[in-house]
Amino acid sequence: MLTDVHQHIWPPAFTELLRSRTSPPYLDGWTLHLNGEPPYDVDPADHDLAARTRLAAVDGLDLALVSLSSPLGIEYLPPAEAAPLLDAFHDGALALPAPFGVWASPCLSAPDPEAVDRELRRGCVGLQLPATAVVDAGGWERCAPLLDVLTHHDKPLFVHPGPASATPGAPPWWPALVPYVQQLHASWFAFRAHGRPRHPRLRVCFAALAGLAPLHGERLTARGGGRGEIDFDVFYETSSYGTKAADGLVRAVGIDVVVSGSDRPYAPLVVPDLGAPAAVHALRTANPARLLNGRT
Repeated sequence: MLTDVHQHIWPPAFTELLRSRTSPPYLDGWTLHLNGEPPYDVDPADHDLAARTRLAAVDGLDLALVSLSSPLGIEYLPPAEAAPLLDAFHDGALALPAPFGVWASPCLSAPDPEAVDRELRRGCVGLQLPATAVVDAGGWERCAPLLDVLTHHDKPLFVHPGPASATPGAPPWWPALVPYVQQLHASWFAFRAHGRPRHPRLRVCFAALAGLAPLHGERLTARGGGRGEIDFDVFYETSSYGTKAADGLVRAVGIDVVVSGSDRPYAPLVVPDLGAPAAVHALRTANPARLLNGRT
């Protein structure tokens, strides 16, 4: 089963709710307005269901997992604002045809474990959290009740970049290259220090190779943070990176915990050339299966 663990599609009802808002996040026509990022012109074809289904077929996918775009900041809205958007996303995404599956998203301004339980029972493959929610001990503690639900269902966590802070004068690519990567770094190290001790059985996948945080293993050891042991229940998704970055990460953590993801429609599918068909099978088939279903 060829799998892409990281895509985004906005269902029509979700898009209309964004268009009805007057404060970020909102759509003005097809122009997206966020706090901390410049206005972004969305291509309507990126969220056209028929077009995306054809694209998944071209990519040869048997499973493409879609999630809420955490940089929108919907999870942090007051409950009365977040709930309709989250409901519209979950309802629309769960109604998508094959090969699409869905990561659930929670309201973080009023975390509700029962809501996470409900979406998992409806068919979501696991839970996505913005990296900004788990960058320190307090974040992992606040999210612990949600993660306990995941552990109960034996479902994985997907850590995705969250909202970017405003950086005056920065070029348009700045949020993706600086705040997103910094968030992933912090959340990965915070998971090592605080998340894993609290959740010893949790499977977790970090988007974008965790911003290459595992490559700092030698520095971690030198500074007294441990020997950099490989955690075979922590996975790294490849979106926006290619062969050089994937090869470096494989050298640090091994091939068995790297999974294929594209971040469509914001980036194309790239399959790193790691030198053997077995490596492609690991990234696109075997490792995603272990992420979603656990070790057998």
